[in-house]
Amino acid sequence: MADIPGHVRACLQTGKLAFVAILVSGGIVLQILACALYDNWWPMLTAIMYVLLPMPLLFFGGSDTTVLFSESSNGWVDACKFLTGASSIGSIAIPAILKHAGVIGWGAFGLQLGSYLILVLAILCYIRINDEDDGYRLF
Repeated sequence: MADIPGHVRACLQTGKLAFVAILVSGGIVLQILACALYDNWWPMLTAIMYVLLPMPLLFFGGSDTTVLFSESSNGWVDACKFLTGASSIGSIAIPAILKHAGVIGWGAFGLQLGSYLILVLAILCYIRINDEDDGYRLF
């Protein structure tokens, strides 16, 4: 597939980035809908975890996303993996705790988990797009 012209590759790359942007937008819309439809803004606490989620990778992992998927003996990379995992679990735990305490209902809980799954899918697609060698596959 090396015979694909450069302008076609650029168009495919733009389309993949647009797909990731649509996924992120959908996740944010579900996050807001979980709050607005049920007139309860407590589920927005999860947005704090969404902001904190990429911070360990930015601070400890550098710009290389492969550190999340490889073994290392570096303490900073291990701290990065631990903090990323902890904030990822926090994104699921906050709506679960709010549901258990009776603060939010099942509908808001479902929308929160749907938002989380869509945003995780967007992150995985973004990592896959950046790790490609040939620049035109998505999956």
